[in-house]
Amino acid sequence: MIITRTPFRISFFGGGTDYPGWYREHGGTVLATTIDKYCYLSCRYLPPFFEHRFRVVYSKIQNCNLLDEIEHPSVRETLRFAEVQRGVEIHHDGDLPARSGMGSSSAFTVGLLHALYALKGRMPSKHQLASESIHLEQEVLKETVGSQDQVAAAYGGFNHISFHPSGEISVRPMILPTDRMQELTSHLMLFYTGIKRTAAHVAQGYVPSLQDKRRQLRILRDMVEEAVAILASKDDIRCFGNLLHEAWQAKRAISDRISNPEIDEIYETARTAGALGGKVTGAGGGGFLLLFAPPRCHNHIREKLGGLLHVPFHFESSGSQVIFYDLERDYTAAEEDTRQRKIIPFREWNGDAANVRETTPTPMVKVDF
Repeated sequence: MIITRTPFRISFFGGGTDYPGWYREHGGTVLATTIDKYCYLSCRYLPPFFEHRFRVVYSKIQNCNLLDEIEHPSVRETLRFAEVQRGVEIHHDGDLPARSGMGSSSAFTVGLLHALYALKGRMPSKHQLASESIHLEQEVLKETVGSQDQVAAAYGGFNHISFHPSGEISVRPMILPTDRMQELTSHLMLFYTGIKRTAAHVAQGYVPSLQDKRRQLRILRDMVEEAVAILASKDDIRCFGNLLHEAWQAKRAISDRISNPEIDEIYETARTAGALGGKVTGAGGGGFLLLFAPPRCHNHIREKLGGLLHVPFHFESSGSQVIFYDLERDYTAAEEDTRQRKIIPFREWNGDAANVRETTPTPMVKVDF
């Protein structure tokens, strides 16, 4: 049994410049952090006692015999990519809802790939997890997604990530004094809007025309360097919040899919209550709203946004981790034999050979004397 824990992420600046259609020509950069909200994936080789070969449990439960029968695209293609030859059982649990702009789909792919490597007795590097997850999502699944989510999920931490035209990706941790980091985190608030959307669908509305948005994307890219400089200096931390507001206005100008009247109203309510800046996480269109506000205003903002769920969080620095690893007996030979025959269901015999009925085994009860 393998269990991986992979963090979700918050992107502050540079979102949009991490799409290969842009950075392969112009280069891109983002400032992002992972937080203590996770995607958990448990994975094990399926013992040879079942008629199905694959069992996948997420918002659905699927029991399949063939790889192509698996409906979940990431599960199906990650299993194929990892060349898993035996039956497996996969369970997913998440701290945050899917389609919420926190990099959940990429965290799932990174975590599953990590689990399958561990199941085969291999230890992939963070670079390998990130690059192979990018390949799976962009090249195999043909999703309209950027490259920052996979990198953030694999590496973890608060990072300045650069995407080079050559395709190389560099990850530089943000090294800040403890009091400066605490000052930053004390100003951040996260709210769930309740609006679900698929990031790829939102991105499809503007990614194909990124070259026509060169001015906005260059502004977003330059804001990353400005944000890094603010944090590394002794400037008033509120400058970071003001810059976040400018970045949100610039990103909204890229496409009318990034925001909507409901989100605009929520954001303006928060600003009126004391927030200096903020943004919708991810590609936009819904999900979570990140706000930057002086701590003294937090209670007032929570009151004004009383219809939204406030989500306390902290930064995390571990990235995708195997948090449970337990070797099991090797059923390979038995599994191969089982494929040649049909499993006979458990039967209960009452002494009459003509009256044998299928039943569920009575569970054993431990009694302490």
